[in-house]
Amino acid sequence: MLETGDTHPIEPWEYSLSIPHDPRAVTICRRTLRLILTMHGLIRLTDTAELVATELMANAVLHTKGPAILRVRWSAGVLRIGAWDADPQPPEPPRELASLAKADAEDGRGLALVRACADLWGWQPLARNGSRGKYVWCDLVAA
Repeated sequence: MLETGDTHPIEPWEYSLSIPHDPRAVTICRRTLRLILTMHGLIRLTDTAELVATELMANAVLHTKGPAILRVRWSAGVLRIGAWDADPQPPEPPRELASLAKADAEDGRGLALVRACADLWGWQPLARNGSRGKYVWCDLVAA
């Protein structure tokens, strides 16, 4: 693996993990992501990456009826984590974390956490293998 002086891999890479519609698969995504980042020398991004990936994949599993795909990509000092699901409807806009804490909300924190932890986030419609859906992503910039 080629590295800079700061141990960041120079070569871009990408992984995709297809999961069934099963809440247990979110844990598999989180653990797989930890292994990927460890093997690529990006261990200091792991905790934040696991949090945002868990929220993205949990949303994909909880709010849709089909399979989902975790996509992890490293390029030019940016780690992009995304979740594809088979529901083409846009995600609910994230609420403010402060309002969620006051309301003791049981749900609705996922994208608010992603927005708070990521340097950038967004979504786009995306068809995959003939299925219409969406791709919700976030970027973590390695400092």
